[in-house]
Amino acid sequence: MQSVKPRLVPCPKCGTLAPFSPENPYRPFCSERCRTDDLASWAEERYRIEGNDPPEIQPPPLD
Repeated sequence: MQSVKPRLVPCPKCGTLAPFSPENPYRPFCSERCRTDDLASWAEERYRIEGNDPPEIQPPPLD
């Protein structure tokens, strides 16, 4: 039986080719450092989607 080479994918953080297989515990990242740095970017809200802010809702007047 012939072993299958894992597919190599670019790390989303640094671009280094990394194996996308169960043997790589950090997939799709190349290392724990890239995975942790990406998580920190999400936590610090560095990834944002531009959009419109919803209009402020005014409370009804008290009569």
